[in-house]
Amino acid sequence: MNIVAIIESYGEKTVLAWGGLIVGLMFGFFAQRSKFCLRAATLEFWHHNFGEKISVWLLAFSSAVIGVQLLILTGHMDVAVTRQISATGSISGALIGGLLFGSGMILARGCASRLLILSANGNLRALLSGLIFAVTAQAALGGVLAPWREVISGWWTVDGGSARNLLAIVGAGHFGGLVFGLIWFVAALYFSVRSGWGVWKWVGGVGAGLAVAAAWGFNYWVSKNSFEVVPVQGLTFSGPSAEWLMRVVASPAPEIGFNFGMLPGVFLGSFLGAWVGQDFALEGFKDGYSMRRYIAGAMLMGFGAMLAGGCAVGAGITGGSIFALTAWLALAGMWVGAGVTDRLIDSSSGCVTPVHAAVGDKAP
Repeated sequence: MNIVAIIESYGEKTVLAWGGLIVGLMFGFFAQRSKFCLRAATLEFWHHNFGEKISVWLLAFSSAVIGVQLLILTGHMDVAVTRQISATGSISGALIGGLLFGSGMILARGCASRLLILSANGNLRALLSGLIFAVTAQAALGGVLAPWREVISGWWTVDGGSARNLLAIVGAGHFGGLVFGLIWFVAALYFSVRSGWGVWKWVGGVGAGLAVAAAWGFNYWVSKNSFEVVPVQGLTFSGPSAEWLMRVVASPAPEIGFNFGMLPGVFLGSFLGAWVGQDFALEGFKDGYSMRRYIAGAMLMGFGAMLAGGCAVGAGITGGSIFALTAWLALAGMWVGAGVTDRLIDSSSGCVTPVHAAVGDKAP
């Protein structure tokens, strides 16, 4: 049975939901086993320790870029129809949102995707932070924080189309994008060899990146074969978190689609990864200070993600893999925001976060 027949039998929304579940399972499992986390990678970078965490992130990032650019070059995807390229974007939102998100993930000891993955492993700190992230994201999307987001986003905008396509701006083309991804993949291999030969670091990092490419490819595939208008989207966590919150607390609930299956899929995939690695363990807060820190970080990430147009995965890797200008600016803001916050709050106080705590495994 081909995709058209499947869509006719079950409908676009059901097909998208099942695809989201499968892609989410893939990302959740590989991200859990590799301990993929942008926050951990930024800490290694700013502490001049190019080890396992930055290796995993580079493997995921470069694999996503290579996978997406190959989809485009072989005619299986067109970035012109994606929201990150076609719609008007906000440079001010990307920069400020990225800075806020980067600061928040240092305080919460994990980015949005990492909070969901740790929640499935029994981390109650991550669960609470993830809920606060979702509430804040929804408030920034259509609630009390929405006017602030709209004002900041309006300070500096950029038209959709070639003006928002970084490859078009520099005149590199998609073959140039592929070469760029291959260069960073070689760099990832170098840092991976330097930091050891853990199999899950290699397989998990590449697998998480290919899940991002799979999300783009699957959504485009459905959109091309559907009789209805289906937005082409990638893997992200800010919008889906807000959507699932409204599905729980509001009626009528949002319609099902890719996000409906993706978020539970990531949770289940991470749970499976924890079961395979025997990593499941209940963890909570040790004191009031750490609780306040996590809450503040989650709020900054929720507002920052909606302002930037995505989270560390949604803007940083998903948007970065199609070379959306605002996504790259948001990603740069995240790295800078993380470095400044770590220097001001952790390093200056003498409480430098250990590497294992950088991904939220045993943080206080």
